[in-house]
This record gives sequence, C-alpha cells and structure tokens, in this order.
Amino acid sequence: MVSQLRTYTINKGMMDSWLELFDKEIRPIHESLGIPIVATWVNADRTDFIWVRSFDSADEIPAKEAAYFASPGRKALGDIPTSHIAKMDVRLIEEVLAPLKVA
Repeated sequence: MVSQLRTYTINKGMMDSWLELFDKEIRPIHESLGIPIVATWVNADRTDFIWVRSFDSADEIPAKEAAYFASPGRKALGDIPTSHIAKMDVRLIEEVLAPLKVA
C-alpha cells in the first residue's frame, strides 16, 4: 500500500467552508471510488489542511484520480474546490514501521 500526504494551503478566511466542502462532498466521492481517506488535520494557524489518502499501489493512482475527476459528483463541484486552495503539495509516502500497540 502507498499513500499520498497532501497539504493544501487554504485561502484566508475559507477554512471553515473548505472543511464543510471536504466532509460533505469531496470525501464521499473519494470513498465511493475506493480511495480511502486515512486522516485529516488542520495546522494551528488554520492555514493548511493536511490529509492522507491511500492506494493499493502507485500504479493505480492515475486511474483512480481520473475516475475521481470524471465522476458526476466532482464535475458538479466545478471550480469550487480549487477556488479554496492557494497552494498544493502532494507527496507519495510508504509506511515503514507498524504502529505501536498500546497496552
């Protein structure tokens, strides 16, 4: 399994509307296409939205992303998601250590 660590700098004053959009529209589209959202965070300044989504392999990413952008739900959003985002950073990451089990 591989993941993408995605950091989006959200335009000033738009974090609340971004979080609502992500939760109600973007996340459900991803999950309906078999692209699990592993975790989401907001930095202390509430300027960056950080999230992780996972794939079975790096090879499947282009097809899954194409399916996402071609989906009726994403098409219906038009430029609303991108109007929130000032900057994007996407990194491909792999897990190297299993999580510790807390007793």
